[in-house]
Amino acid sequence: MSLSEHALLGAPHEYLTPMERPTLEEAQAWCRKLATSHYENFHVATWFLPRKVRPHFESIYAYCRVADDLGDEVEDPAIATRLLDAWGSMLDECYDTPQRSMHPVFVALHETVRECGVPRELFADLLHAFRMDQVKTEYETWHELLEYSRYSANPVGRLVLWVCGYQEESLALLSDKVCTALQLANFWQDVTEDADRGRRYIPAEAMAHFGVEDGQIEGRVFTPEFAAMIESLVVGTRAMLRDGGVISSHVDKELAVTLDLFRKGGDAILDGITAENFDVLRGRPVVSKVKKLSLLAGALIAKMRAGLTT
Repeated sequence: MSLSEHALLGAPHEYLTPMERPTLEEAQAWCRKLATSHYENFHVATWFLPRKVRPHFESIYAYCRVADDLGDEVEDPAIATRLLDAWGSMLDECYDTPQRSMHPVFVALHETVRECGVPRELFADLLHAFRMDQVKTEYETWHELLEYSRYSANPVGRLVLWVCGYQEESLALLSDKVCTALQLANFWQDVTEDADRGRRYIPAEAMAHFGVEDGQIEGRVFTPEFAAMIESLVVGTRAMLRDGGVISSHVDKELAVTLDLFRKGGDAILDGITAENFDVLRGRPVVSKVKKLSLLAGALIAKMRAGLTT
């Protein structure tokens, strides 16, 4: 049996490699189903993109979704690392000997690679972040957190740009700011959920600066010092979103609608944290359905005003 037939033994059953190679149409349908069933917001956001690039985004999402689950849904870090290494080998197979790829993700992803010329490093960087999660559960400095985001978040934005035909490094750097900010916003939103998984993304240096201790997160002890720390993190993250958001003025109107939607989604998360007076310890601040509908309606209006169609 080939590597791709055995590589994911021990993975969640829905991700096991089939014994027969799927057709491209079957592989793309598999990725589409995964994207629409696991993350509705992704499906909605991609609706604003040109129809011709949607299959590429679905294959990219499927690659990320499976890799993320291999890292997060398998309790034993050693087994998770083995599965992630196998996924990386299958990525190499997709680039080097694509005719051997058996998993639907890589059958579909090869078409994206072939049509768009996507660099392997962008996919490999994402996998590096998932491997990091197996060995590093706390962050000491802001620099460490930004370095993690370089692998966990920034490649996604660069993939979006690349598939849409934008390869300029100047645009990629703006995208990096937006993607890092979105990653950080999720960290500030998910403080308690991450703590339950034994992870802390708030840098220790920020906690020390504001006089916050680890025990406060574990014990859900909210103090004025903790509020001041989260407020500072939110303010810095919002500035990063704003600085990177100018990218929308440098791309076509159709892509700009989608980029604006993601950026505004990040702002909405930060607004939700602010509305809770920065108390992220009593529960996960959420973006209301009304706010989500408002964002989608705004994006739809922008699309119509630009004369864009699906």
